[in-house]
Amino acid sequence: MIQSIQANKADIAALSLPYVELCFGVIGETLPADHGYGLYSAIAHLCPKIHEQEGVSIQTISGEPDGQGKIYLSRQSRLKIRLPYEPEKISLVLPLAGQQLTIGKHAIQLGIPQIFPLYPVDTLRSRIVTIKKFQEPELFKQAAQRQLDALGIQGNLVLPLNEAGEPSRKAIKIKIYSVVGFSLIVTDLNDEDSLKLQACGLGGKHRMGCGIFNPLPRRGRVVYE
Repeated sequence: MIQSIQANKADIAALSLPYVELCFGVIGETLPADHGYGLYSAIAHLCPKIHEQEGVSIQTISGEPDGQGKIYLSRQSRLKIRLPYEPEKISLVLPLAGQQLTIGKHAIQLGIPQIFPLYPVDTLRSRIVTIKKFQEPELFKQAAQRQLDALGIQGNLVLPLNEAGEPSRKAIKIKIYSVVGFSLIVTDLNDEDSLKLQACGLGGKHRMGCGIFNPLPRRGRVVYE
């Protein structure tokens, strides 16, 4: 927990710079549904200095799940890397343009990135937030609240429910280990806090798709985010 708060403080220090997203087009057919670790490993192979960078988040690639552990990619599928708008940091990931990434048995081709600024919305959602040692819903929510408080963000935390009416528990696999987390929504954010939460995130494993907050997807859109 202390390490998470210290990491958040490092992110706060980087907030003197605006954050942006580098958005790469993706050409391919399928990916594993759980591809956060594999995607990060493939990126780090081409951009090894990304290991050392604070404030960098790598989102998993969206697609339509097949219900059997894969997602189907579409023309809307993108690789999004969120980082401070700083030439040195951006230059570290630009070599990904036009490259092929191999994730397990799956291969994707990346396009030329576009750069987009973050914009504030009053409600943000993370598909999965992981906080070490907190795997029960109520204790997890309390730990997430402490991290929000440490960031100076005011908002209401909501654990969305799954079809069984229970908090939506998620897991990602890292090598041979599974890391458990929960989907999380934060509502009633002002503009400053919304941008701060998008920049800093919550919990850990931000380079593997965890703890990254985005505006809620459009109603009825079926994607793996």
